[in-house]
Amino acid sequence: MNDLALLTRFTGEIAALTAAFLWSIASVIYSKVGQKIPPIGLNLIKGVIALGFLGLTLGVRGGEFPPVSGVIIGLLLISGMIGIGVGDSAYFATLNCLGPRRALLMETLAPPLTAILALIFLQERLSTWAWGGILLTILGVAWVVTERFTLGTIPDSLQWQGLGYGLIAELCQAVGVTLSRYALTQTSISPLWSTSLRLLGGVSILVLWLVMSPGNSQRLLRPLGSRPVVGIITLATFLGTFLGIWLQQTAFKFTAAGIAQALSSTSPLFVLPIAISMGDRVSLRALLGALVAILGIILLFQG
Repeated sequence: MNDLALLTRFTGEIAALTAAFLWSIASVIYSKVGQKIPPIGLNLIKGVIALGFLGLTLGVRGGEFPPVSGVIIGLLLISGMIGIGVGDSAYFATLNCLGPRRALLMETLAPPLTAILALIFLQERLSTWAWGGILLTILGVAWVVTERFTLGTIPDSLQWQGLGYGLIAELCQAVGVTLSRYALTQTSISPLWSTSLRLLGGVSILVLWLVMSPGNSQRLLRPLGSRPVVGIITLATFLGTFLGIWLQQTAFKFTAAGIAQALSSTSPLFVLPIAISMGDRVSLRALLGALVAILGIILLFQG
């Protein structure tokens, strides 16, 4: 099999891994900016910026809106409302309560939840190899992000809030992914248009919340007055939201939801070389966890 045929066969898997890499870079940026901006405000700002990028891309490409039914459009909008609007806000809240290492651990719940929902509602049946790959990928990622995992250092109130937000975030992500996967497989809509609709849904629910809570508007949007902050958020949005979600939608278009979600969840592993480049020491456990996850990825390709 030549290189082009290999790329074509594994388009979805490659897109998911690339998305995970970009999210790892964006997460480093968001972890710094998120200390100054409330979760809903950060989510809204990045959503609006990402819609701007998508609008420019669609304008340059000149693609017309595909002939899809109102039901499909509605599913993608709802997918964005749940997965991006509610899910991403809950994830940012998890970061604030538990910190990045513990929040990333919660993210490992998304792939099995997605695979289970896809099995129930989409009748997507994965091979034994694929299930084994999902399990190994999750175990490898979890092993890396749970190093020195000690919840006892966090106040009980924040601990339980963080766990609650984390469960909400991953459940919303799994539901959003399943709805999106159905829409993509039942129509010819492109990943770019599906991404736009999902982001529009996510931004819409956040704007609605803002309208219903006018007292929070100034506090949430105050960071927009700082050009450096806006520039940093724009960079993170371009990498993690614009390109990341576009690639994720491409993955859902060309491979099973459980596989796409598992590979998309390997972003903590890509943080390892970033940490090394920033002078952090990476332990043997972290390296072994990465190898376990890579073995899981190989099994997913075999499945």
